[in-house]
Amino acid sequence: MLNIKSGTLSATLSTYQETDGTALQQITLENGIITVQLINLGATITSIHTPDRTGSNKNIVAGFPHPHNYRDNPAYFGSTVGRYANRIAGGRLTIGNMHYQLPVNNGNNHLHGGVDGFHKKAWQVTSCTENEEQAAVTMEYVSRTGEEGYPGTLTVHVTYALDLHNRLSILYMAYTDQATVVSLTNHSYFNLTGFEQPLVTDHLLRINATAYTEKNDNNTPTGQILPVAGTPLDFTSFTPLGTNIDLLTADGGFDHNYVLDHASSPSGNPATPAAELEDPSSGRFVQVFTDQPGLQLYSANYWDGSLTGAHGRAYLRHGAVALETQAFPDSPNQPHFPNTILRPGEIYKRETVFAFGVR
Repeated sequence: MLNIKSGTLSATLSTYQETDGTALQQITLENGIITVQLINLGATITSIHTPDRTGSNKNIVAGFPHPHNYRDNPAYFGSTVGRYANRIAGGRLTIGNMHYQLPVNNGNNHLHGGVDGFHKKAWQVTSCTENEEQAAVTMEYVSRTGEEGYPGTLTVHVTYALDLHNRLSILYMAYTDQATVVSLTNHSYFNLTGFEQPLVTDHLLRINATAYTEKNDNNTPTGQILPVAGTPLDFTSFTPLGTNIDLLTADGGFDHNYVLDHASSPSGNPATPAAELEDPSSGRFVQVFTDQPGLQLYSANYWDGSLTGAHGRAYLRHGAVALETQAFPDSPNQPHFPNTILRPGEIYKRETVFAFGVR
């Protein structure tokens, strides 16, 4: 492994004035090696620049050329997704003896918080700080009761922090005044070549999961948890993403929730990451640590080349991969899945860390 030492930490905030009079804020976190840019619209990561083994810096996540482009972000590039990430079957939600109907925006399913989810909201930047340990920004969004059909007013904080060890942590915290469901994630798409190569099928992936949640023809869980062994979903050892991707004809690639073998604590020095992604050509890698129970692997199955992103290149099918740490899909309708109900007096707290490096 190439030992890359970072330098001075900095966090800066700038404002873009839009033609309609509204303003977007852009935040830049730097440590001398890694540069992360974010905007308050959707609490979104817009770019992550990291070096390859020759020292060449590239943006390794998909995104748009300008902050205002994120006002229409159907692929959820880099966004904070909620109130409930992934799918809820039929948009049906029951808490206690109360039944709720959420809008359906993915076939017959409610997906990623609905039609007007957190990825479309203007979050408030509450702090932007730097010290000798990290450069960080915290953003807040208050989701009022009834928004997208959800019960309860939910107050959410997300903190992005870049440290001297080239780790970007994402800490989610939330509380509610009424029982509701919560599952938050970040929806960044990685291409570790910096999109110099149009596909990620040569990327090597390892996921610390021996099981996955089986799904039905409606793309929601059956309730069964099945082993990955002997299936195209087996990434228990480093495997090129393209090895079995064409076998998944129903989805056009990977779009599956993995049951992580154990929560790998994001803090300290955890022994085993939840997932590792590596590009052999550039040497770049990212390790994912999380206390979430699941990881959704999604291989950009519906990118069709019609969109040219910040890299100046058309985004093609299988041109990037998302590693979405989250609760299991449809958990509210699957009693034996890990609980996703948040009640008054409780604090939702989840963390994911992306650790970047070069081999």
